[in-house]
Amino acid sequence: MKKYILFFLILSGTLNACGSPVGPSQEGPNAYINAINIPFAGNAFQTAGPSTDAISTKGITDWTQANTQYSLFFKTDKALRCRIKLIGTMDPSHAIRLKIGALVRTISPDAKGEIDAGEFSISAGYQEVSLQGIRKKLTNYADLTDLRIEINEDLSGISFVKDNVDNRFYWGRRGPSVHLTYTVPAGPNFKWMYNEVSIPLQMDPIGSYFMANGFGEGYFGMQVNSETERRILFSVWSPYVTDNPASIPEDQKIKLIKKGPQVYTGEFGNEGAGGQSYLRYPWVAGKTYQFLNSVEPDSQGNTIYTAYFKEKSAAEWILIAQFLRPKTTTWYKRPHSFVENFDPLFGHITRKASYINPWMVDAAGEWVELQEVKLTGDDIARRAYRQDYDGGVSNNVFFLQNGGFFNSPAVLNSMSSRPAQQQKPQIDFQKLP
Repeated sequence: MKKYILFFLILSGTLNACGSPVGPSQEGPNAYINAINIPFAGNAFQTAGPSTDAISTKGITDWTQANTQYSLFFKTDKALRCRIKLIGTMDPSHAIRLKIGALVRTISPDAKGEIDAGEFSISAGYQEVSLQGIRKKLTNYADLTDLRIEINEDLSGISFVKDNVDNRFYWGRRGPSVHLTYTVPAGPNFKWMYNEVSIPLQMDPIGSYFMANGFGEGYFGMQVNSETERRILFSVWSPYVTDNPASIPEDQKIKLIKKGPQVYTGEFGNEGAGGQSYLRYPWVAGKTYQFLNSVEPDSQGNTIYTAYFKEKSAAEWILIAQFLRPKTTTWYKRPHSFVENFDPLFGHITRKASYINPWMVDAAGEWVELQEVKLTGDDIARRAYRQDYDGGVSNNVFFLQNGGFFNSPAVLNSMSSRPAQQQKPQIDFQKLP
């Protein structure tokens, strides 16, 4: 017997390792007529064990530890009777545990070399298929590329990250980013945006960026960088479009005017490029924080951007930074908030933010309460590759939520509104640091 049993899907239909339908299965007494492959590379997470057993763009390729657990997620729009198989290589002497809901099975390759988990009845909604090593004699428990689902139903009701075009496996594992764009009255030139942000308890995993006050040329919010570090982040894009800050011409670089104590300032890239500032600050879930920033042209062909932050119970505002953006003449445009996960290792965990009291102030000093929002999503959300997102109004508070593979997403591009709360902030702009 060969040292490894290699299981390939070679069927009468088209084989596609990135989630396209494959040919019909005609094996066994309970044959299924339709089948689809779900790539581990874009739909699975290491949910227990050391980081040495990470998931690569080829799937599960380095599974060495007994305490490592992987979980693959997909969604079905209705209850299904299905057969589940694993696609890849696995020594016949090895065994792994596969769990869906309350049903647990120990599986090994069969006489034909197939890694067949058998038949399952699954409910509608998101499903978690978890795998853990039981027995092995070689280095890896298994090398797996896909989970295969065989059904007698239409395949279109199964949702997952289907392809790696434009690096979608990476973006899919980060999860869907969602945004709230605030409706503002036409006419006035707006200078300031004020917002209050609170993160519910246990809704702040590593990789979270809770963006409070967005504007046409940048963003301002708070993020979770590690178990021990959190930041208040304020960034402004350069007018020169690039992902490489080193390529920005000198006359189009973001210039620092001033910054607060202990605030780091520098450049950023990869998702546009420009000037960045952040304050390491131990914010916590359950408390409310205030964000205040301004956008104002300087009458010399530039625009000045300034950001302040504080805990709501604190007396004094903290200056984060003030930047000059050259070749730009604008007031505050496109006020918005968003929630994203920037670490693909944590895209299976739910995060949520409440935006409690947003206001705008125009150039004449008049305050306008923001009462209406539009919910939008990124490419992963729009394609319905990931549907674990929500946002709008709940209990008269604006909110955003993503990650964790929860069901019942909100409708993208929908509008939500709330009645006026009439909680105008009391801010002495002349005393800001």
